[in-house]
Amino acid sequence: MTAYALGNLRRPARLDDEVLTYMERIQATLDPFGGRFLVHGAPAREVREGTWDAALVVIAFPSLDHARDWYDSEAYQRLIPMRTRHMTGDVLLIDGVAPGYEAAATAAALRAAQAA
Repeated sequence: MTAYALGNLRRPARLDDEVLTYMERIQATLDPFGGRFLVHGAPAREVREGTWDAALVVIAFPSLDHARDWYDSEAYQRLIPMRTRHMTGDVLLIDGVAPGYEAAATAAALRAAQAA
């Protein structure tokens, strides 16, 4: 099942050269784990609910194990400080949903669990 690395990054007014170097090198750390960018820092174009002041990064991996192995890899661990010294934010790894997923079935299961 596809898994994702999500970054909710607060971008400074000016990107430090070290962040640009991080961006230049990150793809090489993703390739061995099948990682590919789906969204890379594009600011929200239409905020329909709430507020959004960060840059979103979404990277897809073949599985959660691939995502974990990438994040924990020596190559990526060396890059992380290049970003974190200059940008704050949140990063998480998360499973996607299985083919055929239905939100209504999840709601039914949650209703049943809450009723018990």
